[in-house]
Amino acid sequence: MTARVAIFGDLLDFTAEPAWGETLSSAVRWRPAHWLLVEGGRIVAVQADAPDASWERHDHAGRLVLPGFIDTHVHSPQLDVIASYGTELLDWLNTYTFPAERRYADPAQAEAGAALFLDALLAHGTTSAVVFPTVHKVSADALFAAAAQRGMRLIAGKVLMDRHAPDGLRDDVVQAERDCRELIERWHGHERLAYAVTVRFAPTSSPEQLAMAGRLCAQDPTLYMQTHVAENRAEVQWVRELFPEARSYLDVYARAGLLHPRSVLAHGIWLDDADRAALRDSGAQIAHSPSSNLFLGSGLFGWRAAEAAGVAVSLATDVGGGTSLSMLRTLADAYKVQAMAGERLTAWKALHAATRGAARSLGLGDEIGSLEPGRHADVAVWDWAVGPVAGRRMAVAQALHEQVFAWLTLGDERNLAAAYVAGRPAYRRS
Repeated sequence: MTARVAIFGDLLDFTAEPAWGETLSSAVRWRPAHWLLVEGGRIVAVQADAPDASWERHDHAGRLVLPGFIDTHVHSPQLDVIASYGTELLDWLNTYTFPAERRYADPAQAEAGAALFLDALLAHGTTSAVVFPTVHKVSADALFAAAAQRGMRLIAGKVLMDRHAPDGLRDDVVQAERDCRELIERWHGHERLAYAVTVRFAPTSSPEQLAMAGRLCAQDPTLYMQTHVAENRAEVQWVRELFPEARSYLDVYARAGLLHPRSVLAHGIWLDDADRAALRDSGAQIAHSPSSNLFLGSGLFGWRAAEAAGVAVSLATDVGGGTSLSMLRTLADAYKVQAMAGERLTAWKALHAATRGAARSLGLGDEIGSLEPGRHADVAVWDWAVGPVAGRRMAVAQALHEQVFAWLTLGDERNLAAAYVAGRPAYRRS
C-alpha cells in the first residue's frame, strides 16, 4: 500500500445528523475542489491547496467524493437468487434462497462466492457491511478471509438455524455453539473484522438455540448480533404461533437476551410502540431495507415513527430480497417508501443513514462513515451524471441538495469511478 495518497474532488460528508425534511442543513460538510490526504490508510488532512510531490495524487476533479457506503444488512450467497419472480417472504425462502444457500457447504463454492460478493460490493461503492453468509461454518470462514485480504471492515457470523429449514441447512445447538466460539476466536477483532451472533430469524431457531445465542452475547459485549424481525405479516403470525409466551416478535429476542447496543435487526416493518421503546432502551438499530420490502411486498417501514421513538435507523440492500447491491438504488427506494406515508426523505437524511449514521449506530463512528482526520480512508468517488437524461438534469439543477438528490435518484453503480479501502484502490472503473 502506498503510504501517502492524495485524492482530489468535491468532498461531501456529515458532521451531525440532518433534521428531517431540511434541505439546507448545517450538518452537511461540503468542500468542493479539495484534497483528501491519506497516510498509512487513514485520513490525515483535508486542504484546498495541492500537496507536494511526495504524495501520490489521484485527480478526480469534478467528481463527488463520499465516505464509502455501509450496508447494514446483506446476504452474501443471495446473488444467485436476486430478481427471482413471484413470491412473498416465506415462499421465497423455500423456493429460491434455501437451495442457493445449501451450495455453500462446498468450500470451493464458499470461497468463490465470498470473493464475488465482496468485489461486487466494492464495485457498488460499499466498503463496509454487516453480512449473513450461510449456516455452514466454512461460508463464514471464507467470507472473513476474503474481507481480510481486501482490508475491508466487515461484520458477519455463521447463521444459526436448527429447525424449520431443509436438510443441509440445519445445525444443532451444541455444534453451532462450538462453531461460533471457534470463529469468534479466529476472526473477532482480527484486523478490521468483527463477529456477529447471527440468528436467521426466530422461526428457524429453537428456544434452546436462541438462549445459546444470548449467552454468547452476554459473555462478550463486544460481539454484534444480527437477525430479522417483523418483515412480513405471515411471518409475524408464524412467530406468534411458535412463541405464544412472547408479547411480540421483537419480544422473542428480548427474552433471549439478544437486544443490546450492537444488535442489528433487519426490516422492523410490523412493530408497535412498545417494540420501538424496547429498541430505543436497548440501543439496537433497525436496518431498513426498502428495495426488498417493495419487491417482496412486505410492507412500508415507518421511519418517522422509529425516529420519534429514539430508534436508530440505517440503510441496507438485503440483496436477494432486494434488487441490487447499489445503495443509491436503495436510497431512492427509501424515498419512495416514505413518500407513500406522506413524508419526504431528503438526500441528506438518506446519505447520512448510509454513512456516518450507520457507523455511529454500529459503534464505529471513530473509524468509518466520514471524511474526518483519523478515520480509515474508505472512500467512493462518483460521477455526478451518466447518460443524457441525468446529464441534462444535472445541468439545470442549482442548489446543492437539488444536485445531490438528482444524483441519488438517477444514479447507480455505473456512476462509480473508483473506490478506496484504507486508502488503497479497491475498484477502478475500466
